[in-house]
Amino acid sequence: MSQQSFPARPTAAFVGASWVALVISVSAFAVGLWNAEMELSEKGFYGTTLLLGLFSAIALQKSVRDRAEGIPVTTIFLGLSWAMVITSVVLVTAGLSNAELALSEKGFYGLGFAMALFSVVAVQKNVRDLAAAAPPAPRVAAEPEIKPNVWQ
Repeated sequence: MSQQSFPARPTAAFVGASWVALVISVSAFAVGLWNAEMELSEKGFYGTTLLLGLFSAIALQKSVRDRAEGIPVTTIFLGLSWAMVITSVVLVTAGLSNAELALSEKGFYGLGFAMALFSVVAVQKNVRDLAAAAPPAPRVAAEPEIKPNVWQ
Protein backbone atom coordinates (compact mmCIF):
# COMPACT_ATOMS: atom_id res chain seq x y z
CA MET A 1 0.00 0.00 0.00
CA SER A 2 1.59 3.26 -1.06
CA GLN A 3 1.09 6.47 0.79
CA GLN A 4 0.94 9.73 -1.08
CA SER A 5 3.23 12.32 0.49
CA PHE A 6 2.56 16.01 0.42
CA PRO A 7 5.18 18.73 0.77
CA ALA A 8 5.38 20.49 4.10
CA ARG A 9 3.18 23.53 4.45
CA PRO A 10 4.98 26.83 4.99
CA THR A 11 4.33 28.32 8.39
CA ALA A 12 1.74 31.06 8.77
CA ALA A 13 4.49 33.36 10.02
CA PHE A 14 6.54 32.89 6.84
CA VAL A 15 3.51 33.33 4.60
CA GLY A 16 2.49 36.47 6.48
CA ALA A 17 6.01 37.90 6.52
CA SER A 18 6.35 37.31 2.77
CA TRP A 19 3.09 39.11 1.99
CA VAL A 20 3.92 41.97 4.38
CA ALA A 21 7.37 42.38 2.80
CA LEU A 22 5.83 42.47 -0.68
CA VAL A 23 3.16 45.00 0.29
CA ILE A 24 5.66 47.21 2.13
CA SER A 25 8.23 47.16 -0.67
CA VAL A 26 5.79 47.85 -3.50
CA SER A 27 3.92 50.47 -1.45
CA ALA A 28 7.11 52.23 -0.40
CA PHE A 29 8.38 52.22 -3.98
CA ALA A 30 5.05 53.61 -5.22
CA VAL A 31 4.81 56.28 -2.52
CA GLY A 32 8.41 57.26 -3.18
CA LEU A 33 7.65 57.66 -6.89
CA TRP A 34 4.47 59.58 -6.18
CA ASN A 35 6.31 62.10 -4.00
CA ALA A 36 9.48 62.28 -6.09
CA GLU A 37 10.33 65.45 -7.89
CA MET A 38 11.10 63.95 -11.26
CA GLU A 39 9.52 63.97 -14.67
CA LEU A 40 6.41 61.87 -15.14
CA SER A 41 8.26 59.84 -17.76
CA GLU A 42 10.92 58.95 -15.18
CA LYS A 43 8.26 57.86 -12.72
CA GLY A 44 6.70 55.73 -15.44
CA PHE A 45 10.07 54.20 -16.26
CA TYR A 46 10.73 53.14 -12.67
CA GLY A 47 7.17 51.92 -12.14
CA THR A 48 7.17 49.88 -15.33
CA THR A 49 10.58 48.46 -14.57
CA LEU A 50 9.34 47.36 -11.14
CA LEU A 51 6.37 45.60 -12.75
CA LEU A 52 8.67 43.92 -15.29
CA GLY A 53 10.92 42.75 -12.49
CA LEU A 54 8.03 41.40 -10.41
CA PHE A 55 6.45 39.49 -13.27
CA SER A 56 9.72 38.08 -14.58
CA ALA A 57 10.83 37.01 -11.08
CA ILE A 58 7.56 35.07 -10.68
CA ALA A 59 8.01 33.47 -14.11
CA LEU A 60 11.61 32.55 -13.30
CA GLN A 61 10.71 31.06 -9.91
CA LYS A 62 7.94 29.01 -11.46
CA SER A 63 10.14 27.80 -14.32
CA VAL A 64 13.01 26.77 -12.06
CA ARG A 65 10.70 24.95 -9.67
CA ASP A 66 8.81 23.23 -12.49
CA ARG A 67 12.09 21.91 -13.86
CA ALA A 68 13.18 20.74 -10.42
CA GLU A 69 9.89 18.83 -10.07
CA GLY A 70 10.20 17.25 -13.50
CA ILE A 71 7.49 19.37 -15.13
CA PRO A 72 8.54 20.23 -18.68
CA VAL A 73 9.60 23.84 -19.24
CA THR A 74 10.91 25.01 -22.57
CA THR A 75 14.45 26.29 -22.61
CA ILE A 76 13.36 29.45 -24.40
CA PHE A 77 10.84 30.35 -21.66
CA LEU A 78 13.40 29.73 -18.93
CA GLY A 79 15.95 31.80 -20.86
CA LEU A 80 13.48 34.63 -21.41
CA SER A 81 12.58 34.63 -17.72
CA TRP A 82 16.25 34.97 -16.78
CA ALA A 83 16.79 37.62 -19.45
CA MET A 84 13.87 39.74 -18.21
CA VAL A 85 14.96 39.56 -14.56
CA ILE A 86 18.47 40.62 -15.57
CA THR A 87 17.08 43.31 -17.89
CA SER A 88 14.92 44.79 -15.14
CA VAL A 89 17.87 44.88 -12.73
CA VAL A 90 20.12 46.47 -15.36
CA LEU A 91 17.47 49.06 -16.25
CA VAL A 92 16.90 50.07 -12.63
CA THR A 93 20.65 50.18 -12.00
CA ALA A 94 21.32 52.30 -15.10
CA GLY A 95 18.38 54.56 -14.37
CA LEU A 96 19.39 55.17 -10.78
CA SER A 97 23.07 55.66 -11.55
CA ASN A 98 22.18 58.35 -14.12
CA ALA A 99 19.36 59.95 -12.12
CA GLU A 100 19.77 63.34 -10.51
CA LEU A 101 18.78 62.01 -7.11
CA ALA A 102 20.46 62.12 -3.72
CA LEU A 103 22.44 59.01 -2.91
CA SER A 104 19.96 58.18 -0.14
CA GLU A 105 17.08 58.29 -2.67
CA LYS A 106 18.98 56.03 -5.04
CA GLY A 107 19.55 53.58 -2.20
CA PHE A 108 15.88 53.74 -1.23
CA TYR A 109 14.72 52.81 -4.74
CA GLY A 110 17.39 50.15 -5.16
CA LEU A 111 16.59 48.47 -1.86
CA GLY A 112 12.84 48.75 -2.49
CA PHE A 113 13.29 47.11 -5.87
CA ALA A 114 15.48 44.30 -4.49
CA MET A 115 13.09 43.69 -1.57
CA ALA A 116 10.13 43.55 -3.96
CA LEU A 117 11.83 40.97 -6.19
CA PHE A 118 12.81 38.80 -3.24
CA SER A 119 9.43 38.99 -1.56
CA VAL A 120 7.45 38.24 -4.73
CA VAL A 121 9.50 35.06 -5.16
CA ALA A 122 8.74 34.10 -1.55
CA VAL A 123 5.03 34.79 -2.03
CA GLN A 124 4.96 32.71 -5.23
CA LYS A 125 6.74 29.87 -3.43
CA ASN A 126 4.25 30.00 -0.57
CA VAL A 127 1.25 30.02 -2.88
CA ARG A 128 2.58 26.97 -4.68
CA ASP A 129 3.58 25.15 -1.49
CA LEU A 130 0.18 25.75 0.07
CA ALA A 131 -1.56 24.44 -3.04
CA ALA A 132 0.68 21.35 -3.13
CA ALA A 133 0.39 20.64 0.59
CA ALA A 134 -3.38 20.56 0.54
CA PRO A 135 -4.64 17.01 0.25
CA PRO A 136 -6.85 16.44 -2.76
CA ALA A 137 -10.54 16.96 -2.20
CA PRO A 138 -12.38 13.75 -1.43
CA ARG A 139 -14.02 12.22 -4.43
CA VAL A 140 -17.75 12.48 -4.43
CA ALA A 141 -19.60 9.47 -5.70
CA ALA A 142 -20.93 10.10 -9.15
CA GLU A 143 -24.62 10.71 -9.34
CA PRO A 144 -26.52 8.06 -11.21
CA GLU A 145 -27.06 8.92 -14.81
CA ILE A 146 -30.52 10.22 -15.44
CA LYS A 147 -31.97 8.96 -18.68
CA PRO A 148 -34.70 11.01 -20.24
CA ASN A 149 -37.99 9.30 -20.91
CA VAL A 150 -38.75 9.13 -24.55
CA TRP A 151 -42.39 9.05 -25.50
CA GLN A 152 -43.11 6.50 -28.11
